[in-house]
Amino acid sequence: MIQRTILEWQTLQYSDDLQDQRTIPAWAADRLAAVAKSSSLGGEGGARILQHGRHSLRAAQVVGVIAAQDCALEILPKIDGLEEDASRVRKNLVHMLAVALDLEIATGRVTELGWQKDNLLEILIRLFSEKLFAQVHRGLPRRYIPLEDDLPALRGRLDAIRQFTTLAATPQRLACRYDDLSPDVPLNQIMKAAVRRLLQLSQAPENQRRLRELSFAFADVASVPVPSLRWDKVVLDRTNARWRELLNLAKLLLGDRFQTTTTGGGRGFSLLFEMNTLFEEYVGRLLRRALASSGYSVHLQGGRLHCLTELDLDTLQPGANRFMTKPDIIIKRGSSPVMIIDTKWKRLAPRIDDPKQGVSQADVYQMMAYGRLYQCPSLMLLYPHHRGLGDHEGLISRHRVTACDDVLLSASIGLEDLSCVPRSLSHLVLHEIEARASIQDDVLC
Repeated sequence: MIQRTILEWQTLQYSDDLQDQRTIPAWAADRLAAVAKSSSLGGEGGARILQHGRHSLRAAQVVGVIAAQDCALEILPKIDGLEEDASRVRKNLVHMLAVALDLEIATGRVTELGWQKDNLLEILIRLFSEKLFAQVHRGLPRRYIPLEDDLPALRGRLDAIRQFTTLAATPQRLACRYDDLSPDVPLNQIMKAAVRRLLQLSQAPENQRRLRELSFAFADVASVPVPSLRWDKVVLDRTNARWRELLNLAKLLLGDRFQTTTTGGGRGFSLLFEMNTLFEEYVGRLLRRALASSGYSVHLQGGRLHCLTELDLDTLQPGANRFMTKPDIIIKRGSSPVMIIDTKWKRLAPRIDDPKQGVSQADVYQMMAYGRLYQCPSLMLLYPHHRGLGDHEGLISRHRVTACDDVLLSASIGLEDLSCVPRSLSHLVLHEIEARASIQDDVLC
């Protein structure tokens, strides 16, 4: 089994030297590229995941694990300060996923998840199996479900029509309709499907052992194919709310991005995450927690105002709305937006290389539109920090938008030590909001 780990945008040259971790055999690259091509995140030819060249295989901006017959590739995000430490990158990536999925990872368990020896998939499988094992020991969720059976004694209600037609010649059997407390409910069916899928994919002996143990616990639960699982029928209430985290993990592991597909003569799968989306969700949820008691509210992918409204060519009467907007993060005081943040997973260039630092012109236009449409005076483009921007994260630039009083900020946030991120985000955002409010108060005075 050939296993390689690289960072996003890194390259593996083709070579038949199986011991060289900086290279990969061409046949393995072909198989992995075929799996990437079949992914919904791959784009045309799978190039958004892997760029399959004549002499090398290059990762793009999607991270995770891709596996095919006899080979697997782990792609990790490029986090400043951690480029040489894959175990810490895995740990930070899993913590970002935990925030995005509302998972709680106990500090004591974090050190036991095998950051150094296992790839991202095995770590997530271990996290899932450990949490599931703990919940199974507390008992499976059960619900009363309606059943029909022909029994020697009456149970529940008699089905008179069936009794005097189908069973007319066998009066020793009674057609019964009754409710029974059963574990065969959609939530358990999802958990069983996840256990069966992961047991097929895991290569780690400890994970395989734990998953086999779990499979026995779901023996009385129906085996439902993954495409037929009834996610919409899962009901979480006070009796089973403790299963919410596991349901989120199962969605991650069985969702559209976790695919099993045929690749040539073997099997392949991918567990992939788009870093743009993950970074946005991570920052947004952390800000929501950090500002919970500040008097500000944080809204993710909200707003949904339209840029344009069609006008009838003759009457000029308004018609349909066009070009709906969904800012990444809107911070409000009451019902009024006070800051709009758009997150960007890209490395800004140092000023000495480019006065614009690689900020996209399209991003600037988009933020200007947000400011006018939402009547929001403070706009921020937020990037991951790297040492090329200086020793300290935080505000990088401040610009006034021409012909109005809106201000466009660019800022960075460090991801090397995730324990500091909530405080850094809170300080950055509140400082700018309050500074803006102070300026407005001075103008009014």
